[in-house]
Amino acid sequence: MQYRSFGSTGLKVSPLALGTANFSWLTDEPDSFAILDKAFEQGVNLLDTADNYNAGQTEALIGRWLAQGGGRREAIILATKVYSAPMEWAASDPSRRTGSWVGPNQRGLSALHIREACEASLRRLQTDHIDLYQMHHVDRSTPWEEIWQAMEVLVGQGKVLYVGSSNFAGWHIAQAQETARRRHFLGLASEQSLYNLTRRTVELEVIPACQAYGMAFIPYSPLAGGRLAGKATENEAGRRAALRRNPAMDAFEDFCRSLGHPPGHVALAWLAGRPGVTAPIVGPRTMAQLEAALAALAIDLDAAALARLDELFPGPGGAAPEAYAW
Repeated sequence: MQYRSFGSTGLKVSPLALGTANFSWLTDEPDSFAILDKAFEQGVNLLDTADNYNAGQTEALIGRWLAQGGGRREAIILATKVYSAPMEWAASDPSRRTGSWVGPNQRGLSALHIREACEASLRRLQTDHIDLYQMHHVDRSTPWEEIWQAMEVLVGQGKVLYVGSSNFAGWHIAQAQETARRRHFLGLASEQSLYNLTRRTVELEVIPACQAYGMAFIPYSPLAGGRLAGKATENEAGRRAALRRNPAMDAFEDFCRSLGHPPGHVALAWLAGRPGVTAPIVGPRTMAQLEAALAALAIDLDAAALARLDELFPGPGGAAPEAYAW
């Protein structure tokens, strides 16, 4: 495993991050533990979750996995998120992902919610600190001075080591970083955004902002929810049907066959090699999906292959404003 610098920090992370959104929901606990163990054994050390995944049950599952010991906690960079409080389960049907917010202050990035959410995540994860505490979404109603004051307290208490963002625009990153700089605080270490062959908007401003501020960039949904993985399985056929009608998808699959690699491997290899990308986040539902993601790391796409992928899935034209102006 060739580790990469996590932006300009001293952290070293694997070129692949393990996302956990399926754990405790689509993937039961024994299978989730097996996937976590496999990733751990293969050197994947960046583990990403969120407090609102499956109403907090995903964090709790990870906490039980960490509690087994064996160097698990010491070896991983544990990342979780704050913004939306876990939703209560419908009492009549625990399998339903529905419910209501606990209260008006149990969401967003107020100092109150940041403190309460962090304490709750620590309990569920059965740990005394979070390595990377990510703001899951920008909060337009809370001033940056309040947000950073709350994060500084958590860092000072040793409960959080690094702070990250997710789903921020480029100008949100600039606001956050310039406010942190005035406070002599490290600020954002990373940004997590949607990015794949079919969704390349972040190339305009988000990735350039991350590069300018020395931040890691960890994209999620590298296979566009499975749509770039190739031939659909029976239960995925309806979900992928719209995109698979696109001639570009047929041409993409033909091109991948000419390379001798499955489409999902090619899509992930492309993303892992993009400028500014630190580690794509894969969210396997099965062990086979994790193994496929690990195999994709061995693929080296040459200049001709990259050019063909740009033809099939054109990006916005590069960074703004040159992408659309002189």
